[in-house]
Amino acid sequence: MGEVIKGSRVRGQRVRKTEIKPDLSVNIAGIEMKNPVMTASGTFGYGIEYAPYIDLNRLGAIVLKGLSARPRKGNPPPRICETPSGMLNAIGLENIGAEAFIKEKLPLLRKYDTKIILNIFGDSIPEYVEVAEILDKVDGITGLEINISCPNVQKGGMVFGTDPVTASEVLTAVRNATSLPLIAKLSPNVTDITTFAKIAEDSGCNAVSLINTLLGMAVDIRTRRPMLANITGGLSGPAIKPVALRMVWQASKAVKIPVIGIGGIMTADDAIEFLLVGARAVQIGTANFVNPTATVDIIEGIEKYLTKNNLSDINQIIGRVVI
Repeated sequence: MGEVIKGSRVRGQRVRKTEIKPDLSVNIAGIEMKNPVMTASGTFGYGIEYAPYIDLNRLGAIVLKGLSARPRKGNPPPRICETPSGMLNAIGLENIGAEAFIKEKLPLLRKYDTKIILNIFGDSIPEYVEVAEILDKVDGITGLEINISCPNVQKGGMVFGTDPVTASEVLTAVRNATSLPLIAKLSPNVTDITTFAKIAEDSGCNAVSLINTLLGMAVDIRTRRPMLANITGGLSGPAIKPVALRMVWQASKAVKIPVIGIGGIMTADDAIEFLLVGARAVQIGTANFVNPTATVDIIEGIEKYLTKNNLSDINQIIGRVVI
């Protein structure tokens, strides 16, 4: 915990008053983070893009856009559109590939005192294993987030995250391919989120993150065509927050491994809700498009909340919702 010196006056004399800053540090999947605020994959690029707007050193962790073993072009445009209280995207996991990332992007990230977590995916189980093996033991990589839940690709993605058998197979295969901490990113497009949280735990994952986007669609009534070339896409933003909050609450009760909350978090108040229902960390996604400083604003807001409520440690609010 740090100290802040504030000035006050007693009988005309200025007195120095020491205020103890609350401890925001958390441990997720064996990863020690200075605070519980992470970025959500696909909304923060390769991290470097946001360096002109915020001090990346202040973040708990940066979760980078999804990486595959080889470069991927993604879906054709249009692939993003606004919706009431949210947005639809069908980027299709466009990325430069794991090898190019290690050579071109990772050296730029190593200078920051922030945990780097890579989101990975594949079109098949062997491809998931391949990218995990490429990234295993690479200096500067703290952990892997396994994307088994993307709803806007034709192969892999949500198919792995909505079938219990294939979910178990891919997570177990990746676990056997790397010694890095693993976070399974779960799909909300399932009947029972706790089933998949338990599968992740049983498969050797060290944490789960949820939720990924909900499968959605929008139509332009003037052209009578879908707004996205892919027809459907992933819905994110404030519109999905109640669904995400409910699923995080359910998952946190079902498993012993840490749960990371994602979905419509725009402010510190939103983040605190997720912490109260059991999330030990949160990821900020769509908010980054609206406000490039959202992550730092949320960190500062959480700190103010703790100070206002005379709480010295972030763990004093995690899972403390009154039901």
